[in-house]
Amino acid sequence: MRGESVVVVGAGQAGCQVAVSLREQGHRGPITLVGDEQAAPYQRPPLTKAYLAGETDLAGLVLRQDSYYTDHGIQLVTGERVVGVDRSARVVVLGCARTISYDHLVFATGARPRPLSVPGAEHVLSLRSVADADAIRQKLDGRTGLDVVVIGGGFIGLEFAAVVRKMRHEVTVVETQPRVMQRAVSEATAQHLTARHRSEGVQVLTGAGVAAVREGFVELTDGTVLVADLVVAGIGVIPNAEIAQRAGLACDDGIVVDTHLRTVDQRVHAIGDCARFASPLTGGVLTRLESVQNATDQATCVAAAILGSAEPYTALPWFWSDQYDVKLQIAGLTDGHDRTVTVGDPAEGKFSVFCFRGDRLLGVEAYNRPIDFLMARRVLEAGSSLTPEIVARPGFDLRTSQQQAA
Repeated sequence: MRGESVVVVGAGQAGCQVAVSLREQGHRGPITLVGDEQAAPYQRPPLTKAYLAGETDLAGLVLRQDSYYTDHGIQLVTGERVVGVDRSARVVVLGCARTISYDHLVFATGARPRPLSVPGAEHVLSLRSVADADAIRQKLDGRTGLDVVVIGGGFIGLEFAAVVRKMRHEVTVVETQPRVMQRAVSEATAQHLTARHRSEGVQVLTGAGVAAVREGFVELTDGTVLVADLVVAGIGVIPNAEIAQRAGLACDDGIVVDTHLRTVDQRVHAIGDCARFASPLTGGVLTRLESVQNATDQATCVAAAILGSAEPYTALPWFWSDQYDVKLQIAGLTDGHDRTVTVGDPAEGKFSVFCFRGDRLLGVEAYNRPIDFLMARRVLEAGSSLTPEIVARPGFDLRTSQQQAA
């Protein structure tokens, strides 16, 4: 398989990594990486932080220098959208009508911001790409004291709120759920994040939706009217699966793949934000993960599969978020937990929340406790025998948890 051609649709973190991993693992055939943005593959997490704050530029975000693609024989096609795939002929069709043949095809098409469906939504900006960040920076343009409304209290919304508040703007976060990051973190972690934002002067409104956006105002479903010079929404994403669906591949909130990240077509894989896969951590239930770790690990897994060393994808998920002086790091998947145990001192802003379903440890949320995050990854990857009772013991230390569990 080392001489076969590979086409990767999507030039984000996942797409770039699969091309890099193929070369690193010895693939000698043609590799074509197609992206619809003009920029070379770049990191997205800094868009809500360093890039938005003007602390880095696009050159500081690129995943690889342009010379890398040339030196390693990777044909990088930017500014071109894939409009179709003919699986019987094994060709990818670009918007310019050019076709590219493949022996193996990898969908790494990512996801796009979920649009706000209310009157006046055209006044709302999103933050997913460099172009989005540039549009927001132009609105801010070195000014201070603007009224900024952030719709959505998830990772993107809260990270954006923290950066904009540090720029000395007035910030209001609006979240329809009873608390921020409702499905992403435990109640204890959500409460501390909310308190941290409020301590910086951010107004956090929960349990209220947006009814309409007018020029200069945002109307909430409870009748509240917010002054708004800038409105940015982060209310989730929609996986880019339309091309795969038109090609006859199964799609359901993403491109459906098996434990090897293969579609029903054995020569077609999907990875990253667009892929919905059977995870052993969820008992085989299809899941879709949005993280740099998942994108890079899935890319490495698929590169090995294309080269004939297929293994099930079993990497432990992990996530992180930087907000003010808070570093939140999460190991595992905590969604669906029914018991939590908090270790550390929440009053000092340094604690970890251990999330269980019954007696099974699902994951750990480390709030300014990086050593707990690192140890949690090791414990979860090894197969944790921790129970809520063990973690709740006085003096419990994750670094010696295996001995305590024994």
